[in-house]
Amino acid sequence: MSAPSVVLVWGEDPFLVREAALASLGGTPHSEVDAREWQPGATSDLATPSLWGEPRALLVSHAKALPDQALQELAAYLGDPSPEARLVLAAVVAERAKAPAALAKLVKGKGEVREANVARKDLPRWLLQRARDRGLNLAPDGAAALVETLGEQAAELDQAVAQLAGAFPGARVARAEVESQFRGLGEQRVWDLCDRLFGKDLPGAVRSLRSLLESREDPLMILGGIASRLRDLMRVRALPDRMPPAELARAAGLRFEWQARRYRDQARRFSPAELVGIHRRVVEADRVLKSGGTGDVVLPVLVAAVAGGEGSGS
Repeated sequence: MSAPSVVLVWGEDPFLVREAALASLGGTPHSEVDAREWQPGATSDLATPSLWGEPRALLVSHAKALPDQALQELAAYLGDPSPEARLVLAAVVAERAKAPAALAKLVKGKGEVREANVARKDLPRWLLQRARDRGLNLAPDGAAALVETLGEQAAELDQAVAQLAGAFPGARVARAEVESQFRGLGEQRVWDLCDRLFGKDLPGAVRSLRSLLESREDPLMILGGIASRLRDLMRVRALPDRMPPAELARAAGLRFEWQARRYRDQARRFSPAELVGIHRRVVEADRVLKSGGTGDVVLPVLVAAVAGGEGSGS
């Protein structure tokens, strides 16, 4: 059975959505367009037959942000889509949200709508498959330990598998090896908090912070992680918006391209003035904590201000 020529991939996790979108392309060389930077005529290459007969494909990332003009152009193309070309729309949605209605309606009857999701209970099994793909002999209790230690963010879990593959080549990696590699991983859980915080996911950020505080993590360590992420976002926000991810990562001092993509997405949610306002709040929270304030009072106020959209306040 041939692959569909039009696919909408949607889900909550940006890493899983992108992985599923790329898989939907089936290895076909493709162009990529960010929906937030849509230019008229983006579908013209798909509709025009290739002189050499090579396959053509277009990946539209952040498809939920497609403007009305783009939706009209896509609708016109989908009225008679080329069977020799592939169009993949990738949309990240809020927690517990459904597929974007406008996009699902656009694709219905023309192609497939696929959810990119791994339930928490299925994460260990997903990790075992990722480990096999990387040649890592990961034990089931090792996969469970990764989720318990690092949380549920797919990108961080996948990167941890890569790290373990490099640290334990040819060895079986069980819970003990995972714990030895990621000992004291409060910092990784702060990473999850920062993703939710600067993704403006207020309920998720509150849950993540509560978990950290209940685990008796040092409030100053938590605040330090937030401050570090904020500095990264301010550097990313100051760089050209169209800079390729690899170049952006180098310019901003980040280790990975996926970090550059994620941090750019997060930075775009805030104006430069709002980021400066958040920096003032972080400095004030640091002063209060060091003056005797308690983390269970100071940090929830900061989290609510940032994720709740009050970051520019004084």
